[in-house]
Amino acid sequence: MIGITLTADQIRNAPPQVRQWIEHEVLIGLGLAPGSQATPPQARPPQTAHLAGCSVEEAEAILARIQGVLPAVNVLFEFSRPAIAYGEPPVMAFRLLDIMHHTHLANIDQVTTCLGLINQALADLRQDPTARFCEFDHVGHCLIPLQTQHSIAALWQRIADRQASTLEPAA
Repeated sequence: MIGITLTADQIRNAPPQVRQWIEHEVLIGLGLAPGSQATPPQARPPQTAHLAGCSVEEAEAILARIQGVLPAVNVLFEFSRPAIAYGEPPVMAFRLLDIMHHTHLANIDQVTTCLGLINQALADLRQDPTARFCEFDHVGHCLIPLQTQHSIAALWQRIADRQASTLEPAA
């Protein structure tokens, strides 16, 4: 075995593919990568599964279906954050590790469980078992359609505006 020490600057200045490889190796080493713990790997969705872009109304309906599971609500609203768009049609990539950190969950399996609930809520809402809110890539990212990210951001803003209006003092 050979050990290599890299400074934060070296990692920060490395090409994206190298940073992703380092991130993936660290996740595996810490037991945080999906399926790296004692739990069996989750079955891959059927080949007919497809990412479905959600409207604001659908995002609100998903929220209504999962509102009793606070961690899943927190995970849902993580997608209101801006992210990097890839491909055509564009999908937004969110690091599972960032979602875990921002939502204060203990491990990646908890994040993927929440995402499973959200996927199921969308499939139930659309009455389409092949509809997926999100998918995962091989380097620890969660992918959602650009439309879905915009809808969740708009829903978050709508909720924040409602809350702000109830806090305003009466004139």
